[in-house]
Amino acid sequence: MVRFAVFVYGVLSYLLFLATFCYAFGFVTGLWVPTTLDGAARIPWHQALLIDLGLLTMFALQHSVMARRWFKDRITLFIPHLAERPTYVLLSSFALISLFIWWQPIGGTVWQITDPLWAGVVFAVGVTGWAVVLGSTWLINHFDLFGLRHAWLALKGLPYTPIRFRTPGPYRLVRHPLYVGWLLAFWGTPNMTVAHLVFAAVVTAYILVAIQFEERDLIREHGADYQQYRQRVGMLVPRFAGGSSARQERSVAQGPVQ
Repeated sequence: MVRFAVFVYGVLSYLLFLATFCYAFGFVTGLWVPTTLDGAARIPWHQALLIDLGLLTMFALQHSVMARRWFKDRITLFIPHLAERPTYVLLSSFALISLFIWWQPIGGTVWQITDPLWAGVVFAVGVTGWAVVLGSTWLINHFDLFGLRHAWLALKGLPYTPIRFRTPGPYRLVRHPLYVGWLLAFWGTPNMTVAHLVFAAVVTAYILVAIQFEERDLIREHGADYQQYRQRVGMLVPRFAGGSSARQERSVAQGPVQ
């Protein structure tokens, strides 16, 4: 009964993630959804800024604290080990949904590209970022990253086994292509409002900090393999001089260690 409950829990958490990811695309791009990053201010700008910063801080804390090994060790004292990842995914979705509901536009325009061609190019950069994010999750095992594999193993009564790490595709160029995708998605807009700028700047700062914690965990887990990979491959920008593709293929690949 517990195994089936963990399986259902994992599936529902994953489905909520899919819905949240789709809504996030509309929220950032301003397409198809009722609430977006941009828009006319509804309350005084300083109140809107405080609310938005609070929502972003809540998401950053949830996303980072729950990803740390010490937190995982503690939470699995109360829930099954294979339910830990689905719980992370579920609460991450709730944090994003809260942001969608309570986000406050600030008004004001930082830049607006009016030329249709260049506006289309910049918008395409943003859309490419979303594709890079999603594609990167499949390269590092999408179902494991979002807890569905954990749910399946629970249903089968099998223990969790780590995924074999490697450096497929863009992981040969940068260590964090998923984060590169997020940066493209958030900055690639032809209409940058003040609220959008706040969102993109805070998330960028969070990513740069989160990478430091993440790589510390990766070094602890993979030791010299990851150290060598880190020396050869750039964090967010490719290093075109250095080791060969064959050596990179044997390196450790990684996604968010969460």
